[in-house]
Amino acid sequence: MGFLDRYFGLSAQGTNVRTEVMAGFTTFLTMAYIVLVNPAILSQTGMPLAAVAAATCASAAFASILMGMVANYPLAMAPGMGLNAYFTFTVVKGMGLPWETALGCVFLSGVCFLLLTLGGVRQMIVNAIPKPLFAAVAGGIGLFIAFIGLKEAGIIVANPATTVALGDLKAPSAALALLGLLIIAVLSAWRIKGAVLIGILVTTAVAWGVGLVTYQPTPYDLKSLTATAFALDIPAALDLGKTGFGILEIIFVFLFVDLFDNVGTLVGVSKRAGLMQPDGTIPRLNKILFTDSVATMAGAAMGTSTVTSYIESAAGVAEGGRTGLTAVVTGLLFLVALFFAPYAQFIPTAATAPALIIVGALMMAPLKEIDWDDALVSVPAFLILIGIPLTFSIANGLAFGITAYVVIKLLRGRARLSDWLLLVLAGLFVARFVWLSAG
Repeated sequence: MGFLDRYFGLSAQGTNVRTEVMAGFTTFLTMAYIVLVNPAILSQTGMPLAAVAAATCASAAFASILMGMVANYPLAMAPGMGLNAYFTFTVVKGMGLPWETALGCVFLSGVCFLLLTLGGVRQMIVNAIPKPLFAAVAGGIGLFIAFIGLKEAGIIVANPATTVALGDLKAPSAALALLGLLIIAVLSAWRIKGAVLIGILVTTAVAWGVGLVTYQPTPYDLKSLTATAFALDIPAALDLGKTGFGILEIIFVFLFVDLFDNVGTLVGVSKRAGLMQPDGTIPRLNKILFTDSVATMAGAAMGTSTVTSYIESAAGVAEGGRTGLTAVVTGLLFLVALFFAPYAQFIPTAATAPALIIVGALMMAPLKEIDWDDALVSVPAFLILIGIPLTFSIANGLAFGITAYVVIKLLRGRARLSDWLLLVLAGLFVARFVWLSAG
């Protein structure tokens, strides 16, 4: 125990091994739903479900342990919600890219993140984007995730007259999803740790009990668990002549959302843990961002979408976690979960859909940071918020919001020379819109 105290500085942070271990368990329970939800989303691209489940566990284990050992921060990591939906529904299903190429784009976004971190450009980008738009991005992704959950459950269906409509709530899938939604919501209201995971498991048990699940067992061998490992196609992702400007857009969205999701999570967890410096800086920030970029590249190599920091880490911090030992414990638990990865196929879509809806709801919290009385920020924020789910594209929502912000600021006469990077970003978005129209 003396080694752990010295390495992680437990005494200096006013904590101990027992507290850190309990905090790690708490963080794992609050984010373990990703082991079920991420494969459910990514498997819709044609990726083998068991392999994605294994990649989810392995990447979360590697990233969380790396975060704890390198940055000594109580921050757990796993494939990010929102980005997995963008990977599946926009990049693969919408643009028609093979999932191997999409994984190549994820890897390249991690390389770009690493270069930006090493070059100090990350701070420039963070300072350029108005903070209220961060909140709008989080809320827009939350609506995007919730919309996908409602659609997958059959609660919302397509309608040629009204675009969308209410589905048949008496249908088994929809009814089961509503039950799961109720269970998770009530458990969350009672502040039960692991509410999302418990809700998924209970709903799955009900589905099996009433015969709504058909399961075709697959061999539990190394080959089936590594079907997505090192399948990423980086040359195809770099082949701009074949796929056009869309590849640049994909890499930009993966990079952009990961960047600001990471920053938002860092701020939230740091404030909760009392780790933020008096001047507002975050200790060991470069090490944290370095870990994030390496984790994204490693995750793509293992066969999953962008790996990022999880706000659920705040649950472990609330239990007393203050050092990287918390993250290491969480990572070790994901390593244990790896042995149960093939059985993710036991979980029906109707059981994971409620988790998407609830997670989407939780992502609405940052919207309170937006000054809705100031049109300079409220209009761009609203365009981001509504643009992401209605265009089924995070890229479109970001483009609408940032472009609107720059245009309104210019016409309001409040643009400054220091806004040059924001103007460049808006110019790139306008060029993208022109290119899409020409196509």
